[in-house]
Amino acid sequence: MHSDEAGRIAVLIPCYNEEVAIGAVVAAFRAALPGAAIHVFDNNSTDRTIAVAREAGAIVRREARQGKGAVVRRMFADIEADTYVLVDGDGTYDAASAPRLIATLVEERLDMVCARRVAQGQEAYRAGHRFGNRVLTALVAWLFGRGLVDMLSGYRVFSRRFVKSFPALAHGFETETELTVHALSLSMPFAEVEAPYRGRPEGSTSKLNTWRDGVRILLAIFVLVKDERPLPFFVVQGVLLCLASLALGWPLVLTWLETGLVPRLPTALLATGLMLLGFLSFTCGLILDTVTHGRREMKRLAYLAHRAPGRCP
Repeated sequence: MHSDEAGRIAVLIPCYNEEVAIGAVVAAFRAALPGAAIHVFDNNSTDRTIAVAREAGAIVRREARQGKGAVVRRMFADIEADTYVLVDGDGTYDAASAPRLIATLVEERLDMVCARRVAQGQEAYRAGHRFGNRVLTALVAWLFGRGLVDMLSGYRVFSRRFVKSFPALAHGFETETELTVHALSLSMPFAEVEAPYRGRPEGSTSKLNTWRDGVRILLAIFVLVKDERPLPFFVVQGVLLCLASLALGWPLVLTWLETGLVPRLPTALLATGLMLLGFLSFTCGLILDTVTHGRREMKRLAYLAHRAPGRCP
């Protein structure tokens, strides 16, 4: 890969209390990508993260709104480049793999290349995190189509047109899910490349809580399905409401046919209400599907406003 093919490269490192690891991370990426601009965005750290990052040669900025999603939103809005490398500042990802990830993006003219984590030792990738990643990745693939094997990887390379068309609405660690769904919803070309994944350096602690953040990611998937696939989302709800209505109302209909009377009036009203809600859900799905189609067209136009990575043939 020639540096002119990748254009301006920006390494984006979101950080929160990473004093122990950030210096080595910045130094490693400066060595792996000598011509890249290394940006560290601090998210209200209470230790010496900012000072250590500056001493290591990074361009340091601050984002006051707490959460990785808020930091990614700020980074993507503020930084101008042709190729973006997004990586966590905890020292677990391999900086030496960055040229290979960028080369894959440029040579295959992709919009996203995700580092598929290959654990270096048992402590690098805990069993609970691995299981949760597999479940959530499979769920996204089932809902949105072919996805990534390692959807929650925090080490990715993006084209400019991906970054500048990404709405960045997530707040916390669910931002990786949002990045993946953005690529899938716009049918962007993407790939995965295996890269080593190490345990945190001694003295460094993880900010990820397996259960709490797993639930948040699951809720984010639910919201993304509503936003990006409203027709099936509301049709399923409508079907469930109509089935519940039929289950409650069918015995009353049989009784009315036999006797001409309608017993259990509250049940009859509930069944009627559920049926009406079911049809309203169908209607909402149809309307929101049209709105989503328009939103997707706008995002696609924003995406097409920037050239593809690499040299034009």
